[in-house]
Amino acid sequence: MSVAVTNGLRVEVVSQFIPERSRPAESVYFYAYAVTITNDGSEPVQLLDRHWIIRDAFNHVEEVQGPGVVGHQPRLMPGQSFQYTSFCPLSTALGFMEGSYTMLREDGSRFKARIARFQLVAPQSLN
Repeated sequence: MSVAVTNGLRVEVVSQFIPERSRPAESVYFYAYAVTITNDGSEPVQLLDRHWIIRDAFNHVEEVQGPGVVGHQPRLMPGQSFQYTSFCPLSTALGFMEGSYTMLREDGSRFKARIARFQLVAPQSLN
C-alpha cells in the first residue's frame, strides 16, 4: 500500500497481481490497483488529469497521461472520497508505479497531488 498527502488530498493505492489474466511464459504479468482519493482539506477540489510513471524490472519506463481517471473527473468536497480500480500489464514479474493528479481549486489555481510509489509484484517472483 502507498499513501501520499498533498495540500490536504490523500491518495492511497493498493495493488494486486491477477494470475488469471497473466501469462508468465509469454512475459505478460497483469496487475490491478485500487485507488482511494480523499479530500482531507477545507475546500472543494476537482481531479483534472493523471500522470503515471510505470517502470518494469528491466528499468523500462512508460508514461501514461490523460484527462480524469476511468472516465471521470471527480469533484470532491471536504471529507469526500472517490475510489476506482484500474489495471496495468507488465512484461516482468516486478515493477512499480507512481505519479500525480492535477487538481483544480475553486479559485482556479491548480496543484499536483502526488501518488506515492507502489510495487507491482507477482507472488512467484518472491521465491
